[in-house]
Amino acid sequence: MNPEANPKRPIRSYVLRQGRVSIAQARAHDQLLPRYGIAYSAQPIDLEKIFCRSGPKILEIGFGMGETTATIAAAHPEIDYLGVEVHTPGVGSLLKLIDAGGLTNLRIVQHDAAEVLRDMIAPASLDGAHIFFPDPWPKKRHHKRRLVQADFVALLASRLKPGGYLHLATDWQEYAEQMLAVLGAAPQLENTAEGFAPRPAYRPQTKFETRGLKLGHGVWDVVFRRRAP
Repeated sequence: MNPEANPKRPIRSYVLRQGRVSIAQARAHDQLLPRYGIAYSAQPIDLEKIFCRSGPKILEIGFGMGETTATIAAAHPEIDYLGVEVHTPGVGSLLKLIDAGGLTNLRIVQHDAAEVLRDMIAPASLDGAHIFFPDPWPKKRHHKRRLVQADFVALLASRLKPGGYLHLATDWQEYAEQMLAVLGAAPQLENTAEGFAPRPAYRPQTKFETRGLKLGHGVWDVVFRRRAP
């Protein structure tokens, strides 16, 4: 499968809703995005130049309100993180966390993840990628909107270095099973576990996740690596 054979992805995995943006989020978006954001462009970016250093580079797709992303970046200052999100409240929230925490190893692109991967991320340039709790689109007629599909995974895998990892997590069992099947069918990838993986220590357990676990809800982690050529 050629991961770039279909340059357009007309079915989006998200809906841009006119949600409420707080005053603080709007202020952060206006004042801090020029400092910590990277504008979408239809050409590959130089991650080492952006972060002013060499070292591991991790992509996070759909970071929500950004608490987990900021926590991981703060705990691992030796690693650089690029977060991709479309929703303004979440972008504003993470920008506040970046600024308050003085996080020099975290930058944001506010744009569609498939287009960012296709146009801005060079092949074999990432050491890892995170997709934590993407929208499960639970109704069957909406499953085509799910982010984790074969074409998207092939594109994402092509951006990983050999040995680079892809870590997904969801609290929706049927989606977890689809994730495992889609990644298991990708010839570029190999599973790091026998089926689902234990939660890696670097992924913090969120308040939402803790509450769900207490109620008996499951959480599934899927961790694959890019095969050597």
